[in-house]
Amino acid sequence: MTNRKMFFTMLWGAVFRRRSRAMMAVIASLVGAATLFCLASVCVAVPQQMNEEMRAYGANLIVTPASATGKSQGIDTATVRNVTALVGAGHSVKSAAYRYESVRINSAPYTIAGVDVKAVRALNRHWNVTGDWPGSGNVMVGRDVADALGVKVGSRVTIGYRAADASASASSSASAKSDSDELTETAESSAQGTQSTQTTQGEQTTQATENGRVSSDIMDNNGTEFRIAGIVDTGGNEDSIIYATTADVSKLAGHERGADVVEYSVNAMGDELNAIVNRINKNTNTAVKAQTVTKITSSDTRIIAMLQTLFWIVSLVVLVLTLVGVGTTISSIVSQRRNEIGLRKALGADSRAIGVEFYVESGIYGLIGGLLGTAIGYVLARVLCSTVFGRALGLNWLLCVGSLLLSVAIAVIASIPPVRRATRIDPAIVLREE
Repeated sequence: MTNRKMFFTMLWGAVFRRRSRAMMAVIASLVGAATLFCLASVCVAVPQQMNEEMRAYGANLIVTPASATGKSQGIDTATVRNVTALVGAGHSVKSAAYRYESVRINSAPYTIAGVDVKAVRALNRHWNVTGDWPGSGNVMVGRDVADALGVKVGSRVTIGYRAADASASASSSASAKSDSDELTETAESSAQGTQSTQTTQGEQTTQATENGRVSSDIMDNNGTEFRIAGIVDTGGNEDSIIYATTADVSKLAGHERGADVVEYSVNAMGDELNAIVNRINKNTNTAVKAQTVTKITSSDTRIIAMLQTLFWIVSLVVLVLTLVGVGTTISSIVSQRRNEIGLRKALGADSRAIGVEFYVESGIYGLIGGLLGTAIGYVLARVLCSTVFGRALGLNWLLCVGSLLLSVAIAVIASIPPVRRATRIDPAIVLREE
């Protein structure tokens, strides 16, 4: 019998003659592999799944005109298409454009947004709308507007447009919706525009009230009558805005122009999302400014960071427990085979051959446990993703290979201390005890 054949014969006997001990080592590796694979699969899948779920809560990136001229003219359709192509390169994306104008209802100032209803509805699935969305001749008002006017679904309001009110509406609305520190300059320029408009209006008001009479322009309630189709309640800035179709806003204002804000919900986050922003801002041909919506992106980052931290903590605990479990089992096997080891050394077997046999035996336990544990871990991860996110989890083959290799490595590393003790057994002492 050759040495190689003898080696495998002894290895086979060592594994299958001591089934109870071998089963304990396999179970220890199985539990570790199942837990680690399940956590790793969820940790890899959760950011993507969560990013998709968070997209239901609105945009994570907005685009506004970069120059004063652009703010007055808005973002034209061609520019919107170019920016959308930049944002959507390699990512799924939803977008909606908003045109803001200042209007008056019962002499009080309000902001009206001209929108593509289908696009806004798809982008903002979290909006709580009572009634219907805007349509031709129908508007949707925010909860704060409805409460201030004392109206409900089905009521009719007269909306008046004055060109003097419109100069500051676009940029101020953009600043309100972005919730981003990067819009400081935009907000400042909006404030300057507002101040200039107010100064002009103040001069007009002073002239109109010289004889103690109130300006008829201020008290002018003429306009276009609209039916309130619905009321939107989000708890945010949307509650103070009136929404109408883009065609109705253009007709009300008497002219057409581009969007003041384009919102994007892109399937990207963190550095990947920042790279998209930088790519847009560096493109001088678009003449727009992009920034992330910090309220959404910070929530994504914080939750994912917490999950990853939990993953590493649990993984560390599982690794330690697996090392202890496999190491204890191998120590028990070495103790049982102490006499056999002493006899083999007395017959001329060297310590290296004995150590290799034990390392291979531990590796087999790790491989079997890793195979079973990876399968069980995948089932658990699939059930977890299906239950929490309602989505199927694909099998990550790279993660499977990593799980098997890690299981074998942990089993071998855990066997090092007991194997070193086995190779130091003095055959003379062992035989004397016999």
